[in-house]
Amino acid sequence: MERTSAGGQHVRRGIAVQRHVTRVVATLLVSALAAIAASCTFGDEDRGANIDGLGSSLSKIRRLARNEGALRLVSLPGYAEADWTEPFVRETGCRIEATTETDPAKIVNLVGDGDYDGVSAPGEVAGELIESSDVAPLAVRLVPNYEQVQDGFVRTAHASDGGPYGVPIGRGPNLLVYRTDAVPGGTDSSQLLWDVTPTLTGRLSLPDDPMLIADAALYLMSARSGLGIVDPYQLNEPQFRAALALLRKQARHVGEYVQPGDATRIDSFRSGESAVGIARPAEVEAMLAEKIPHEAVKPVEGTTGWSDTWMVYARAANPNCMYLWMDYAVSAQVQAQIAESTGQAPANVGACDLTQAEGHCAALHADDEAWWGDVYYRTTPLEDCDDPSRGETCKTLEEWQAAWAELRG
Repeated sequence: MERTSAGGQHVRRGIAVQRHVTRVVATLLVSALAAIAASCTFGDEDRGANIDGLGSSLSKIRRLARNEGALRLVSLPGYAEADWTEPFVRETGCRIEATTETDPAKIVNLVGDGDYDGVSAPGEVAGELIESSDVAPLAVRLVPNYEQVQDGFVRTAHASDGGPYGVPIGRGPNLLVYRTDAVPGGTDSSQLLWDVTPTLTGRLSLPDDPMLIADAALYLMSARSGLGIVDPYQLNEPQFRAALALLRKQARHVGEYVQPGDATRIDSFRSGESAVGIARPAEVEAMLAEKIPHEAVKPVEGTTGWSDTWMVYARAANPNCMYLWMDYAVSAQVQAQIAESTGQAPANVGACDLTQAEGHCAALHADDEAWWGDVYYRTTPLEDCDDPSRGETCKTLEEWQAAWAELRG
């Protein structure tokens, strides 16, 4: 875990989030004798606007932010780099302290401790933070740049039935990647990962991540439709057991399980030690730069993906700086920088006009919602299956993590 401080330095972004609330507004009715106070309730775009100390308008937020302390963020890597945090500090006067963390359980604990104003939440914990009321719904009216977020992001973990929780950072797919000299004729099916031929034994390279259970479940959605899987992240007992059985069968063919961003993975594909895997677009770009003979495709069965979110802590000590940060983080200029540096498609489609690489958004189908239609974004595995009407009990994130630890030994 890494912490950086900035008066104009590193910031690891945090995203604003809001909760359903009723705000009381005094309306003065002047008469010859007295003033009468009345109250009213804001509409949906004011959900979450009642965080203690949060200004009621953007101008008030800017003014109040000047007197707040350091904006404290829990951030995933790569989301609060100096190239875009330093201009924010100069513009707003909000000093920044950021803690970098990748472990989902630690992210949840850090936010729950109450010492932070916001978090860049991965999809697998966003639902847990919402359910625990540790983060607040977004008062959309106070985040002008949110209007530029593409409609397709309503399917990501930052959204709920009542409206958004925070601002999306971007999105990306998990791609099937293989060396072309190891898979003659090529393929566009994830069967390559799950029904492994002898020539590929020991040459699979996969993420060391409990969410790989969702990839197995997604394959089973079509390969064993009788299981009735409708959401690869919400699995009942039989579905969960089937996914784990498939992973155990696959494990004997795996040459390496790797952590996100592990550069040695590219080395193993270069040498031919690894030939097939699941990769993020940034890793595919690295293979291209290394001139590794490969193909990367979205499988015909669909694929898993991710969309991280800046969320605001429900009891933030510096809510005005956090709201300014959320609006800044979803602006076209910052989205362009983050999209290119992390290999994602931006949430703000206006960012596509500002990327340095002309084809960045086209390569990632940034504004092609049909392409994203069979990408299943990470969400939190919940006991109520994220759908109480199913009348079932599903496995929780904690159970996924325990099962993965047991599988990995």
